[in-house]
Amino acid sequence: MSNPELKFGIAIPQQYPRLPVDTGILQSFLRNAEGLDYHSLWTAEQIFSAPSLEPLTLLTYAAAHTQKIKLGSAVLLAALRNPVHLAKALATLDQLSQGRLIVGLALGANTKIYPAFGLSPERRLRRYLDGIELMQKLWTEEKVSHDSAFCRLENESLWPKPFQCPHPPLWFGGGSPNALRRAVRLGSGWIGARESTDLFKSRVEALRQCLTEAKRDPETFMIGKRVHIALDGDKTRAEQKLAEWFGQVYGSTGIVESVAIYGDEQECLDKVAAVVAAGARLLILHPVYDYLEQAEALAKGVLARL
Repeated sequence: MSNPELKFGIAIPQQYPRLPVDTGILQSFLRNAEGLDYHSLWTAEQIFSAPSLEPLTLLTYAAAHTQKIKLGSAVLLAALRNPVHLAKALATLDQLSQGRLIVGLALGANTKIYPAFGLSPERRLRRYLDGIELMQKLWTEEKVSHDSAFCRLENESLWPKPFQCPHPPLWFGGGSPNALRRAVRLGSGWIGARESTDLFKSRVEALRQCLTEAKRDPETFMIGKRVHIALDGDKTRAEQKLAEWFGQVYGSTGIVESVAIYGDEQECLDKVAAVVAAGARLLILHPVYDYLEQAEALAKGVLARL
């Protein structure tokens, strides 16, 4: 992968409508992705409906079967998780992976699932921000006191601290103007998700304006994009496979044409290059079928040519 400023991650196979999980194929995928020099392996959070493995557990499994490739979440729904438990789990994973963790967080838009966690969606943004503040305290301070409407600690310690100092990089999702401003204020990166390349480009432009207003160096701020992709000479088959996956995971097939990239090698190359031109410095490629074959074909047929 020839451009040192451009990085490529790949999503770990996470959806398993047929059980049991084939751990042999999963281990082969992880080892091959590292051998193909992908920058990072990624998980997402899909709690209900979709047959999706829990993201932090899967990242821990990936850490045990790899040596150097980075490990990221794109993204965790942090407002639904207890910040003390989440801080402990992330610090543990960062230690076990020897500092390979990237923490992607987002507020999320689906408020209907909050009661399942014993939570109300009211004040969810405040709870989300309070949790991020508390996690950073627990990672960086020897003794932590914290008194808010959502969590109270007095002179408590969390050990071990993360391997990375002061803590793993925090990247944020979300495409609203407020979410972009939060990413610049709180994080060191932003990850675009299910949006067209044109919409991604407009969000990157808004993000860069936020960086300018905050007087932050854009070279130190990562801009990523998760791209659902299928390199397949049979474009009809690729579209059908993508539609099946989107229907299963998101309950909708209508966005495949606008948000996914699929087709032969040249078409995928051109469309991936357009995402890079729109401002992506990290592409998180997300095949949805033939995972081993797709990872290798994309690395050799598309990414190497960029």
